[in-house]
Formats: sequence, C-alpha cells, structure tokens
Amino acid sequence: MGNKIIIDNDFLSLETLASVNEHTVLELSEEAKKRIQHCRNYLDQKVAGNDELYYGINTGFGYLQNVRIDGHQLEELQANLIMSHACGLGDEVPSEIVKLMLLLKVKSLSYGHSGVQLATVARLVAMFNENVLPVVYTQGSLGASGDLAPLSHLCLPLIGMGEVYDNGVRKKSETVMAEKGWAVIHLKSKEGLALINGTQFMSAYGIYNLIRAEKLLHWSNVIAAISFEGFDGVVFPFNAHIHEVRSHVGQVAVAATMRNLLEGSEIAARKKSQVQDPYSFRCIPQVHGASWDTFNYVKSVFLKEINAVTDNPNVFPEHDLILSGGNFHGQPIALTADFLCIALSEIASISERRTYQLISGLRGLPPFLVKDAGLNSGFMIPQYTAAGIVSENKQLCTPSSVDSIPSSINQEDHVSMGANGAVKCKRVVDNVERVLAIELFTAVQAIEFRRPLKSSEPLEKIIVAYRELISFNHKDRILHDDMIQSISFLKNHPFN
Repeated sequence: MGNKIIIDNDFLSLETLASVNEHTVLELSEEAKKRIQHCRNYLDQKVAGNDELYYGINTGFGYLQNVRIDGHQLEELQANLIMSHACGLGDEVPSEIVKLMLLLKVKSLSYGHSGVQLATVARLVAMFNENVLPVVYTQGSLGASGDLAPLSHLCLPLIGMGEVYDNGVRKKSETVMAEKGWAVIHLKSKEGLALINGTQFMSAYGIYNLIRAEKLLHWSNVIAAISFEGFDGVVFPFNAHIHEVRSHVGQVAVAATMRNLLEGSEIAARKKSQVQDPYSFRCIPQVHGASWDTFNYVKSVFLKEINAVTDNPNVFPEHDLILSGGNFHGQPIALTADFLCIALSEIASISERRTYQLISGLRGLPPFLVKDAGLNSGFMIPQYTAAGIVSENKQLCTPSSVDSIPSSINQEDHVSMGANGAVKCKRVVDNVERVLAIELFTAVQAIEFRRPLKSSEPLEKIIVAYRELISFNHKDRILHDDMIQSISFLKNHPFN
C-alpha cells in the first residue's frame, strides 16, 4: 500500500521512513521548490561576471581547490566530478537502502542552501517515485567529504550514465531515460558537488539499521520472556522497586515489559526451587535496557543528520554568503554507527547465553531439549551456530570511527570511516536477527516441557503462531530449515 511523503521543512521521523516502500510517493512542497529556485538564482547572479573564487563552484576540488575553471567549462566540470568519483566496488547496496538514499538526498537539497537546479531535485524525486534505483556499491566512501563514491553512482543517471534497476530490472540509465522520455540533466555550477557531498549513503544505512533494530529490540524482550518461562525463572528481579532505585530509562521500561509479558502465567506463578537465576535471565532489564537507551541516543543523532544540510559549500542567499565548511564530515554518524553495533551485539550475546542454559539439562529440562539424547543431538548445534555468529559480531564491533587514512594529498587529512561503520552495522543487525531466531526456536521447544502449565496470554499467542510454522522436535531432523523458518517468523510476525 502506498503513502505520500511531502518534503518541506517538517522533521522527517523514523516512523515516516519506516513506511517507505515501492509504492511510496515523494512530493516537493511549494515552499521547498521556492527555496531551491531562490538559492539557484542567487548563485547564478553571484558568479556571473565575478572574478572571486568560490570553492567547487568555479574551482577544482580537494587539493585542486585553487585551480580556476572558466565559465564555459563549469558544466563539464560538474559532469567530470560525478564520473571521476564513481569508483565504488564491493557488493551492491540493497534497493531499500538506495531508495532511502534518494529520499535523504532530496531532503537535504530541499532547504535551499545547496544551489542546485529545481530540475535536478525533481529528477531525483521522479526516480524515487518510479522505482528507478541506481546501482550503488558498498565500498568507496571514507565518510569525510561526504559519501563521494556511492553518491556519484547514485547520481550518474542524472547525466545519462551508469546503471539502474527499473522496477527490479537492471538496465543502462540511458535506456531507461529514453523509455521514460527523460532528458539528460545539464548540471550547472556547484551541482555535482552538491550531489556527491553529503552523508546520505551512511545515513540511509543507519536509518535502515535503526528501523530493523527497533523491531529486533522489541522481539528480544518477547523471546527472553519465553526463554524465561522455559527455564522456569524467578520473577522477583523484575520487581519495579529494584529498577526505581537505579532508574535508567531503558532498564525501567524493559522490567515493566517483562512484568506485563509474564502477567497471568501459571509457569511464572508456581513455587520455584531456586533462589536466583543466571545473569542472562536475571539481568534482562539491565542488559536489554542499556541497548534500548543506546538505540534512542543513536536514533536522535541520525534523525538530526537526515534533517540537515550536509553538502559543501553552503549557500546563504539571505546573508549574501557562500561558505565553505565541513558539514559533510561523517563523524557523528561514525561514532553512533559503532555504538549501535556494540549495543545490538550485546543483545545477541545475552540471547546466546539463554539458549545455552536452555539446552544444558537444567531445571528439569532434558539435555539438548530432546528425548533419547545421544541417539538424538537435538538442539546441540543451533547453539553452536549462535555462538559462532556472536563471535563474528564481536569482530565486527571493532570500531571503524577510530581509523583514519589521509586522502587528496593530505587536504582531507582526517576522515570518519562512518560509511564502513554503517555498512558493517547492517551485518550485525542481520546476525542479531539470526541469533534471536535461534533462541526463539529453542525457547518454544523448552516451554513444551512445562506443559500442561500455561504461560501468559500474550506469550501463548506467540507460541501458537510459531507452532503453525515450526513443529515440536521429537527426534533429529534438518534444523537448518527450521532456523530459516524461525528467521522468517521474526521478519513477518508482529512482535506485539
């Protein structure tokens, strides 16, 4: 189902971005159109007959900043910039993220501080609306002068170059333009720089990661509650008084969620033989809550970034100023992408520990959650898989933001590496989903050994829905297939 997003001065929210799909329609507000046109008119008037040098407008780029470009060469300069900087390698960026890149680039240009033509922005809008998605690659950005290489690939189709997916079919850009009757955009002064400066590649990855992370964080609480029931845990650690005296927002919220999820459970209510549970159960509010707090902080930074102007130089018609600065530097994104990696990795880490506890033959559960253990290996190896994935996440959590390699003959002497951080964060998100799917697979098996006792109503609904997809494991079978189905369940079933 489609929805419409109006690009104006309003703050783009994560909820709005989460609603983007192949049917979403983008539209520039009249005010945005006026701002864009006003800035372009100002820039044209400023440069005409003026001998002053303006970086990237009538000069070369980076180390070549002092090389004057003649007026009749300005269009060639901008096209050369995009062609020469389209040096991406590696995997192709997923179409959902490319679509977000287009939206975020339009948003940044809409403020009227970039000096682009209205026709240029309108073409980006048309590409978004008609699902003409450029082929972009994951490698090539240092996250400093913006995402130069990936944004160049994003914008090659404006000048009739590169390749695109036209509603999922890969074609040459010039072919699609001919089919749609789109003329080549003749870029004016500064436009190439405005298009490829900016943080829209790493920001789009970050937004995509945040959208998925939010759902997985919700799922982590639900799955932990099912594991808790399967392990026959003690509910006292979720008592509100404990969390009030520490009062971290996420911790308090997760504790409340756990109480709500377990309310009315026959399993939780029965008398326990143990006084305490292992930390992976007892400290769910403290660990999950800290990751929630991190998520909310990272979200605040990314939302500020995507609602900002991040190209260079910035044009201020109302102040008669063209200012070269550094808004393209991805340091805010780099630090928070690394932080999100770490916070999500911890969700997988504690999840794997709960899986391990459930298969360990404790609390009256059979070893590896299967009858005739020995003849059957049961749930032994899913835990191995989870452990391997968790270890991979630890390696991925080595921060990208502490690295820097100078470029452009040391003109760009400190870079953020935020693009690398944002791309690898997606790998962490994928891994967390897999580890949680394994825990859910294990937890639903474990809880069957507590029958005929019932868990709470919300948890039983999840278990019933899960069992429609994946049956109880009586004896060994190919568990890979079940694990893939479990991942599918997390993707497609509402967590609430």
